[in-house]
Order: sequence, then structure tokens, then C-alpha cells
Amino acid sequence: MAARKSHHPARERDQLPAAAENLSVEAEVDLLGYCAREWKGETSRAKLMRKAYEELFWRHHIKCIRQVKGDNYDALRSVLFQILSQGLSLPSWMKEKDIVKLPEKLLFSQGCNWIQQYSFGPEKYTGPNVFGKLRKCVELLKSQWTEFSGIKDQHKRGNMCNCLFSDESLEYKLYEALKFIMLYQVIEVYEQGKSEKAIPSLYRLLFSRETSSDPLSFMMNHLNFIGDTCGLQQIDMLILGHSLEVKIKVFRLSKFNTRDFEVYYPEEHHREWPEICLLTENDRHYHIPVFQV
Repeated sequence: MAARKSHHPARERDQLPAAAENLSVEAEVDLLGYCAREWKGETSRAKLMRKAYEELFWRHHIKCIRQVKGDNYDALRSVLFQILSQGLSLPSWMKEKDIVKLPEKLLFSQGCNWIQQYSFGPEKYTGPNVFGKLRKCVELLKSQWTEFSGIKDQHKRGNMCNCLFSDESLEYKLYEALKFIMLYQVIEVYEQGKSEKAIPSLYRLLFSRETSSDPLSFMMNHLNFIGDTCGLQQIDMLILGHSLEVKIKVFRLSKFNTRDFEVYYPEEHHREWPEICLLTENDRHYHIPVFQV
């Protein structure tokens, strides 16, 4: 697999070097060393990126970076990797409900048989068996998340993460489960809005768009493409953070020296929600920063 060309200012999505092609989240490397390799030259963008990385190093005490496989699941991968590697607990609402039963609940209790048109990333799978397929994905997410959150030894969690995130078939099931969790939350909030209950502003923004005015259009026009032809947009990041009850802090390096350099998804987060951190050079592909302990 070809190495990336550091001098190109408008680079394509990152690829893993051949020596680590089975790992979708690479081992830690020195942040400034990574920056020096990736952003050589004297273009305005290269200079901006070097300054942004220096800011992360000196002001935010980020000393290392973990590169994340550059496909259309990478935002989900970056978030889930940190949730599991940090041993975070299941969201409160997931503890109260059996999330494994949610696909059937939507079918039988809420009549959402349109979910038969759900698409599993690049696998164009539709039809009546979609609910069983979704159930298996959600079951895997619940079991893995529960297992990781019960492990107190950080070194053991790290080794387990390396195993899990080198198995594509398991990974993709987990990401499809996260997509379904996002869809479930959108359906729940949409129903609340119909009964004139107050809903978070991020969902008002979602439903104000013509392409996502209801859960079906959100699924058909946005969610079904994630993992296939596109990754998460900023509105999707908001929904993901809200659904998983985490504060997703993102350093947007292309926005260095602006108010949008550091953003949270969602902005309306609860103080007690755990925080995870990502960095992005282009708002499409995400890496994992590692802070100095």
C-alpha cells in the first residue's frame, strides 16, 4: 500500500502503511515528528498545519497521535475506539433499555417497517431480514461495550482494543450498530416533537433540512451512505455524541486561530458526560490525539 505524499496540500484520504495494514488504529507516534513528515514545504497550508500541531503540543499537552484508517467509517472508529479503550460505561438510557430489542420494537411497536430499506455501508442489504441483522450488530455492540467497561486494567483493555480493531468483520458490525443507535435516537426525538415536547436544538436543526425532515429521509439521504460513499457530517457528529452521551471534542486544524479551532459535538452536552477527543485536518478524516499523562 503506497505511503502518503506529505508535500501535497490537498491530500486524499489517509491510508495505512503496509506494515500495519491490519490495524485500523495505529500505535502512538510522536505528534511533532508526525507533523514534520506530513507537512513539509512552505505552502500556506503546510505552514498553518505546522503551527496548529505546535499549538496542540505546547498549549494542549498532546504529545502523540494515533493514526486512524482512512475510510468512511473513520469518525465512528475514532469515537468507539476511545470509548472502549477508556473503559467508559454504557449511556444511561442504554442501561435502562435492552437495546438488543430495539430493532424489533421499532418494527412491531412503532410500525417502522420502512427500516427494511436500511443499508449496511457498502453492503446494499435490504428486506425483511434487516431487523435480525441489525439485532446481531446491536447485540455485539452491547456485549463488547459491557465487557470493556468492566475491565479495570488499562493495559489489558489496550491489548483487547488492538485485537478488536484489527478484525474488519467485527468492526463493521459495531459501526452499523452505532448508525442504528443514531437512527433510533432520531426516531425517538421526532416522536417527542410530534407530541409538542421540547427537543434539543441539534434535532431541530436536523429536521429543518429538506433532506432530513423526518427519520425516513434522514436514513435514506444521509445515514445509508455512511460507511459507503461518505463519512459523518458535522450534524451527524452532533447526533452521535448525544446518542452515546459523550462530549466529542474536536481540534479542527484547518480552523487554527479561529473560534472554530476547538468544537464540541454536541454543544448542548451534560456536564457529567465523559469527554473524548479527536483531531482533523479537513473535517473528513479523524485521528486520535494522545495527551501527556
